[in-house]
Amino acid sequence: MSNGEKGHKKLLSAEARRILSLLEGGRREIAIDEHGRPFFPGVEVDFNISHCRYIAAVSLVRGEALRTGCDIEMIRPRAMIGEISETYFSAAERDFIFSQDKLSEERFYKIWTLKECFLKLNGLSVFDMFSCPSFISDEGQLSFCAAVSSPLSFRLYELTDENGEHFILASAIEGEQREPEIQWFSQLSLTCKMTAEINAAPNPADTVRPKI
Repeated sequence: MSNGEKGHKKLLSAEARRILSLLEGGRREIAIDEHGRPFFPGVEVDFNISHCRYIAAVSLVRGEALRTGCDIEMIRPRAMIGEISETYFSAAERDFIFSQDKLSEERFYKIWTLKECFLKLNGLSVFDMFSCPSFISDEGQLSFCAAVSSPLSFRLYELTDENGEHFILASAIEGEQREPEIQWFSQLSLTCKMTAEINAAPNPADTVRPKI
């Protein structure tokens, strides 16, 4: 990573902390837990941060025993999408991405961001991608395909800047099925729309299918 890239990432990290201070009404001490996740000591608030290009994104949830994760990626050509999908994604996910043998980069980033925010929710890294459940059902629909011990919900958003660049933002909450507080900073104005909602409950009968 070049000095310029390091400086840019440091700037985005500082901006994410500023966003947190706005959400929380003032600056707080940030500590790191045993899994490497940042947290506010002594406060029933959980948060997660993600960076991409010129965007710093923050998801935050308030309440006892609630956790959140988020990830943002720019939709763009990426080398080795086929190899990544073959290594880390389920057969149903690969079929979703390569529908009718045609690659959909947007669908790839939907799956990637969902998996990333799930891993970050649990204090894991991209190297643990093998352990992440599938997000596509056998019927080809967005879904969380694993049993859960507490309510779990995901949201997918599409952000578009004034130059027509598109980003996928995924967020997750464990402990309740609701939307986290989300805020982002960008050097360009962005439009945002929610594109999918995925809920999973301890009782499979209570699972709600995504809204697409």
